[in-house]
Amino acid sequence: LVWMAWTDPSRAIAWWGPRQYPATAMDMDVRVGGKWRICLTGVENGRALWQHGVFKEVREPNRLVFTFVWEEEGERGIENLVTIEFEDRGSKTQMTFRHAPFVSVGERDGHSYGWSSAFDRLDDHLAQ
Repeated sequence: LVWMAWTDPSRAIAWWGPRQYPATAMDMDVRVGGKWRICLTGVENGRALWQHGVFKEVREPNRLVFTFVWEEEGERGIENLVTIEFEDRGSKTQMTFRHAPFVSVGERDGHSYGWSSAFDRLDDHLAQ
């Protein structure tokens, strides 16, 4: 279920992005070399934030690796790598998530906040 929440666009759009910037558009081709692109849209200001990447590793249901790039100039627009490992724990899944490298502590902390909020939304989505 957790694997599908990450790899099925109709499920991923339901939780991807922090509460203040939920995903409003999403395209995913989940295969090695496949591309993904999403738009996060500000709830209060309507600001569109686009990001994209390429899948580097897809080992269902254990490992997903993809590049991550904000479609912005400057340090936010630098490509980095997201690695997620999924481990079956009976009726639960342990998810180990890594996103790096970052150019600055501010970027790292901003992503930490954004992903943490998105993971709260993922928990809500999986509970449904």
